[in-house]
Amino acid sequence: MQASPSMTHDQRQQAARLLWTHWQAGTTLEALPTELRPMSRSEGYAIQAQLPAVGARTVVGWKIAATSAAGQAHIRVSGPLAGRLLSGQIDPNVENDNDNDSDNDNDGGGATLTLAGNRMRVVEPEFAFRFGTDLAPRAEPYSVPQVLDAVDTLHPALEIPDSRYAVFTQVGEAQLIADNACAHRFILGAAAPAAWRGIDLRTHRVHGEVFNALGRRISREGDGSVVLGDPRMALAWLVNELSGLGITLTAGQFVTTGTCMVPLEVAPGDKVRADYGVLGRMAVNFSA
Repeated sequence: MQASPSMTHDQRQQAARLLWTHWQAGTTLEALPTELRPMSRSEGYAIQAQLPAVGARTVVGWKIAATSAAGQAHIRVSGPLAGRLLSGQIDPNVENDNDNDSDNDNDGGGATLTLAGNRMRVVEPEFAFRFGTDLAPRAEPYSVPQVLDAVDTLHPALEIPDSRYAVFTQVGEAQLIADNACAHRFILGAAAPAAWRGIDLRTHRVHGEVFNALGRRISREGDGSVVLGDPRMALAWLVNELSGLGITLTAGQFVTTGTCMVPLEVAPGDKVRADYGVLGRMAVNFSA
C-alpha cells in the first residue's frame, strides 16, 4: 500500500477524524484513503496524535502493542507499537473478595462490557505501571532503572483491543499506529503490594481463564518473559519511544506493557478471570 509522499496537518486530522468516526459507529474500513494514508511510523504517530482533539478526549495512559515475536508476526510489524489510552476507554475492576473458587467462577465480580462492534474479541492480561514523576524527552535513552525510579505503582490489568481495519493483519504498522495501536477498552486493577519491586516479573506467572454458561472453556498461563523479555524492559521501550517523538510521559499516567500470554478468545456471555498471585486478580464479564 502506497501513500502520498507528505501529509499536511489537515490531512492528518482528516485521517484521525475518519478513524474516530468508524470507532464511534463500530464499523470498519479496508484502509485509509491513499491521500490520508501514512507511509512511515512517524506519520502514523502524527495521525494518532490528532485523536484526542478529534474525539474531545484526554490521554490518561499508554499501551504497547506487539510485544511478543508471535504478536509481531501476527500483525506483520517489525517491532512494538505505542498507542494512547484515552478518557472514556477505562473501565473499573469490580472486585469480589468472596470469589475464591476458580472452578466455579460464574458469579459476581468484574466490570460488565459489551463486545458489540469488537472484531478481535480477545482479552489480554497485562502488567501496567503508573508513574509518579514526569519523564521528559531527552537525547540520551532512559535506562530501565531510571524508568522504574519514576514509577509509583504496579497494577494487574486487562486490555480488550480492537481495530477499525477490516483485516488489521494486512494494513501495516504505519496504519496500525494511526489507528492507535489497536487501543480500545482497558481495565486497571488495584495497586499491587509495594513488594512487587522485589519480584522478577520475567518469571512471574499469570493464570487466565474464560467461562461460559457451561463452565470453564479456556485455561491458559503466561509470564512476563513474553513481554519483550521483561515487562520492565517494555516499559523503558515505551518511555524512549515517546521521548523520540518529543512527548513527555507525565505523572499520573500509566503504561500497560502488552499481553503476558496468548490472548484469551472471548464471546458474548463469557466471563474472564486473571490471577496474578500476590499482585492481585482481575475480572471482566461480557454481556450476552
